[in-house]
Amino acid sequence: MATQASTKALADILFPGSLEQQDFADGILSIPLEQRKLHTETYDFTVDTIAERLKDETIFVPEYQRRYVWTDAQASRLIESLIIQCPIPVIYLNQESDERLAVIDGNQRLTSIRRYLNNEFPLKGLTAYPELEGNRFHTLDPRFQRHVINRTLRCIVILKDTHPQVKFDVFERLNTGAVRLTPQELRHGLYYGDLVNLATKVANDTKFAALLDIKVDKRMKAEELVLRFWALSERFTEYRKPLAGFINKFAEAHRSLSADEKAKLTQSFSSTLASVQHIFADLAFKIFDERRVVESRFNSALFDAQMLSIYQLRREGKLKNIPAPDAQDRLVKLIRKSDVFLKAISVATSDENQLKVRVNEMKSMLKA
Repeated sequence: MATQASTKALADILFPGSLEQQDFADGILSIPLEQRKLHTETYDFTVDTIAERLKDETIFVPEYQRRYVWTDAQASRLIESLIIQCPIPVIYLNQESDERLAVIDGNQRLTSIRRYLNNEFPLKGLTAYPELEGNRFHTLDPRFQRHVINRTLRCIVILKDTHPQVKFDVFERLNTGAVRLTPQELRHGLYYGDLVNLATKVANDTKFAALLDIKVDKRMKAEELVLRFWALSERFTEYRKPLAGFINKFAEAHRSLSADEKAKLTQSFSSTLASVQHIFADLAFKIFDERRVVESRFNSALFDAQMLSIYQLRREGKLKNIPAPDAQDRLVKLIRKSDVFLKAISVATSDENQLKVRVNEMKSMLKA
């Protein structure tokens, strides 16, 4: 008969809270106190200067920020605000290693300004100066044109010597849009490079999102799990929580990859995923009962247990060819009868010990 603890653990699996998001938010606490300081500089750039910098891409909108959603009426109100000298919210920029500045908060505003200066839309929906309705930038009186391009925008630049995890935390704090960016979308911008591109490619090539029942992976969940596997498999013995910070460090350290490194990482994920699918078939990463009725369509801690245990067994030459029905039966018994394993995939899953427990328990199950 199930204990109260095991029942609670199973409920934690079936009705997950926001533990991973909390782990992400608390990531800054994992770095030394003296490194938690945010290093910034403040600039007042004219609209003309910003437009030129956007043109030569010394200021640029990173890939994860590309979604432009403002209507022409919203953009027109911004231009009108510039004309009437209404204060514009601060623009936040991130200094990259090559000194370029990436927009981390202010994409809608800067893109609207660039579009208007490029004559891409006429002003509409104005309230202070309805007389200017219908004017594109090139049809404005030159005095209005000069007034707009000479307005200054306050920009705060987060300098490159700021600890990456502090930057990550700041990105999250500034992430207050109607549709908040996920940790992976933020990571995609902050650590963009070979590793992030490779994770996207591998996720697509293996059709990993489809395996997770994600029809359109707009929030980069599959890509995040690929990175999660690589970080944990490559540095398993070095793992320390929080998990989000651990993945960040791995992504930062591997922004540039050689052809051999790309091939190795691609092979490690692809071959491990193929083995997991062979062993657990269509119930890979799922919680299910004795009748094969699925109770949880995806459990990220179980993903760790299956992927990492099979990866390690393959490297050790100890992976057995277990028929899928047998492997599925073993997993049901492990979840139902082992409170230790159940807890390791449902409670405080980012703890170092919990990770080791669930991987070792899964290895023992597969070797039995």
